[in-house]
Amino acid sequence: MANYPQLDDCSGVWTLKEVNDAVMGGYWRNAGTKGIYGGSYDPAGGNVIDQITLATTGNATDFGDLSTGRGKGGALGSFNRCIFVGGQTPSSVNIIDYITFVSTGNAADFGDMSVATYGGGCASSSTRGLHLAGQGADIHNIIEYITMASTGNTIDFGDVTVARRLTSSASSPIRAVTAGGQPSDVTNVIDFVTIATTGNAIDFGDLNQTTKANAGVSSSTIAAFGGGQEPYDTVEKITIASQGNAIDYADLSVSRGYMAGLSNSVKGVFAAGGTGSASNVIDEFNIATGGTFTDFGDAQAAKVGVMGNTAAHGGLNDGYQGTRPTHIPGSGRAIRIGGEASPADSTRMDSVQISTLGNASNFGTLSTANRQHGAASSVTRGITGGGGPNHNRIESIEIQSLGNNADFGDLSASKRGVMGVSNQTRACFAGGNSGSPVNVIDYVTIVSAGNGTDFGDLTVATNSGTSTTTGSSTRGTFGGGNTPSGKTNVISYITIASTGDATDFGDLTVTREDIGGLSSAVRGVNGGGGTPSASNVMDYITIASTGDAQDFGDLTTARTGPGGASNSIRGLFMGGSTVIDYITIASTGDATDFGDLLDSVVKTASVSDSHGGLQG
Repeated sequence: MANYPQLDDCSGVWTLKEVNDAVMGGYWRNAGTKGIYGGSYDPAGGNVIDQITLATTGNATDFGDLSTGRGKGGALGSFNRCIFVGGQTPSSVNIIDYITFVSTGNAADFGDMSVATYGGGCASSSTRGLHLAGQGADIHNIIEYITMASTGNTIDFGDVTVARRLTSSASSPIRAVTAGGQPSDVTNVIDFVTIATTGNAIDFGDLNQTTKANAGVSSSTIAAFGGGQEPYDTVEKITIASQGNAIDYADLSVSRGYMAGLSNSVKGVFAAGGTGSASNVIDEFNIATGGTFTDFGDAQAAKVGVMGNTAAHGGLNDGYQGTRPTHIPGSGRAIRIGGEASPADSTRMDSVQISTLGNASNFGTLSTANRQHGAASSVTRGITGGGGPNHNRIESIEIQSLGNNADFGDLSASKRGVMGVSNQTRACFAGGNSGSPVNVIDYVTIVSAGNGTDFGDLTVATNSGTSTTTGSSTRGTFGGGNTPSGKTNVISYITIASTGDATDFGDLTVTREDIGGLSSAVRGVNGGGGTPSASNVMDYITIASTGDAQDFGDLTTARTGPGGASNSIRGLFMGGSTVIDYITIASTGDATDFGDLLDSVVKTASVSDSHGGLQG
């Protein structure tokens, strides 16, 4: 079977199809399957470094020695190096030393920390490593970073939200997360930072239980935190790209803390550790599924306070570690977000692949139920603005990763019945009801979190209309809805990349509210709505021109408040009930059944990673 080049072996010639077949087939060679852990606090001052091969099972073997024996430090992994940071001898030390994965031998000096520290968390991407919090002269909140391919002293990054020691950390290629630890009392706090930037940590959510001396492992999407001093056998997970509380999903084979966490994109391994007495246990689990850990092998000796990492953890490029990507950005994922339901509004987000047929699957959970919210998206990120009961929240999801939503910022006012349009760069949220319809348009830059900025005004104060975006990535339209004088059929448009007031476009074929909207690179299609009775009408416009809408066909059932999404060829109307309909946007005709949502919802919102506004 072919052995294709990858990041750690860039030689040869291959086609994109060969690479895709190898990755999806599971025979793309695993990068960096070696796990390294070293040191010990009990027995005191241990300097031995052990190695294991994560792809197999078996006992640890000798790798070499640390430059200085110590325990309770942290460790970082790049594709080439394992770097050991800080520790306790029993006094705190500022030592940083490193080994190269491909060779065996003793650790070499890397540089110094600005503060002698033990019990901090360590996480990294393939280029930058972070050390978060810990115990020096006192318990501190300092985050520092190093560039892993070079040597040198740490540089200030920012602060964690709560000063603490004996915390654990993990990472995706984008984010570092740290969980648990001990300030004055043991905590359950989870923080995150964006690795490539600098700045203070942001609250992510909470573990289910307070813990310290736990350990962390990760794939590129899931971080798992396990064990602790108490002792605990519990392992909890989070989706790194989102925010929210952790979920209990696995158990260690032996309860313990002060262990090393090692992982590749599939497997998590916890090595050695202990609480009352030192342990030589190494156990493993599947990061994606959780469950009960199984035996991996034994450490060379029982020890507590070990520190370790791998050349294949979640902070490195997961696509080059033999995993099967669950989604390629821009390939046609649609997500239905919240909606009005009975007996309570929905917190669910559903996902479908637009090019296929079938029922929706669960994508994640909103932090707060939402309905009548505006929605917009880039290829990778979905944004919602406002909603009911009236609020001003802007929230985001990462479309390629299953998970929950995260806080993005605030609109200029609290309102529901908001309409959203976007291109790859900018999302605009127009109109809404703040007690009465309003004409304000806000905009945000999708890639960076922040509050809405004034864009201009609609031609008339409107809420609960429809919206579409042109494929030239320049024009967005808003149509129908409620005005202070009643329902309207008016369509207006804006140029997304600029600012300014909306301009009259034309009229819908039927006056109505709570309409779904979707678009290709050329055409916008509006479906359903209330007249006030539920409607099955679909009408369309050519977005680059102006003029009245024309009849497109009928939905399979009359409905109010569906969400519209597209891959620029096929359009979906999702909700208004449980029904998902689809159309071919370039033609006209009646809709066809696609499948069902998990919930029956109206006044919902939808986004996709390949709509008309992303095709220019």
